[in-house]
Amino acid sequence: MYELERYNRASLMFSRRTNWNLATNRYTQAIEEHKKHGRELLDLAASNPTNIGLQYDSNRILDALRNPASMAYEPISKGLMSARQAVAGYYQKIGVEIAPEQLVLTTSTSEAYSFCFRLLCEPGDEVLVPTPSYPLFDFLAEIQDVRLLPYELVYDHGWQMDFHSLQQRLTDRSRAVIVVHPNNPTGSFVKTHEMAQLSELCRERKVAIVADEVFLDYRIGDRSASSFTANDKCLTLTMSGLSKISGLPQMKVAWIAVSGPDALKNEALARLDVIADTYLSMNAPIQHAIPVMLEERHSVQRQLNQRIVVNLAELDRQLAQQKIVTRLDVEGGWYAILRVPALRSDEDLAIELIEKYDVLVQPGHFYDFRSDGYLIISLITPEATFREGLTRTFECLAALSC
Repeated sequence: MYELERYNRASLMFSRRTNWNLATNRYTQAIEEHKKHGRELLDLAASNPTNIGLQYDSNRILDALRNPASMAYEPISKGLMSARQAVAGYYQKIGVEIAPEQLVLTTSTSEAYSFCFRLLCEPGDEVLVPTPSYPLFDFLAEIQDVRLLPYELVYDHGWQMDFHSLQQRLTDRSRAVIVVHPNNPTGSFVKTHEMAQLSELCRERKVAIVADEVFLDYRIGDRSASSFTANDKCLTLTMSGLSKISGLPQMKVAWIAVSGPDALKNEALARLDVIADTYLSMNAPIQHAIPVMLEERHSVQRQLNQRIVVNLAELDRQLAQQKIVTRLDVEGGWYAILRVPALRSDEDLAIELIEKYDVLVQPGHFYDFRSDGYLIISLITPEATFREGLTRTFECLAALSC
């Protein structure tokens, strides 16, 4: 009783926005318990590009971080012009003309989201987010006192935005619609007609688009997709970064590209300039190295795209040998979604794979799938691990279905 009272008194010191449930869930407990026994765990959820066997030009990257110009302090709020010019050059290579003045550098897309929320939202204002999607949004919004409202992505011979769901969620307190292009984990791009429809809706309702394009360069097959950075129909804040583009999450380089009608674009840039100047969070060595790190993308993307192709072919080969599991269509990104028999909860199934088959996958409910029967796997897993992990996963599902 005394400990509980002491905890309650201490909790009064902290904000309600950080009053998260920090208890370890059963899935994480299973992973930690597995590690204690020292058994190999075949990781089919790999997301860190730096530990999956890619080859980097390490000497060139590290040399770029030793630029003597880094010894001078230049507090430029939106980022060094040379760095922003390099980012603008990247967009030019993918067919988008954007001026360096339209770019604001940040240390991560998470920081970019916080800048966007601060720019657009008063406490309690609403931002619409797609579902299924990446679970980080909940924490980012809570920290910024923003309320998230989901709109549906529906699957019918491919993923589509449910505009009826989206329109029903818009209120007078709606400030932005987030799109993830391509989505994580569905791998679906916003189609050209969806982009046009969304832009018109946001223009009419005076709502901004916040477009997360970190996986834009990873397209499967001959899929094509346009960047939201070219959108001039409504205020559009497009973010990306080197975590995925160049496979360098540890370097903490991201940005916001601002586009839209001139009056809104210029006002947004002026306000973002003040927000960025308040923090000045990006350090000089990283900014001077951005041109070199962007160049590294050519080698890294070749390796990742090749692995995605090989692993997706292996997945389809093993799927053809059984009738229990199917996969949903994937257009881009690093992940695939398996549709499995809903014989138990996705979390129970994922835990069984860890404990009995030494395989790590992610359950669908992590990404707000509305029902059981979905597992998420990574297509950038090393090929031998991917092949063996899939085999064991299908063995488990076959045994459960008997």
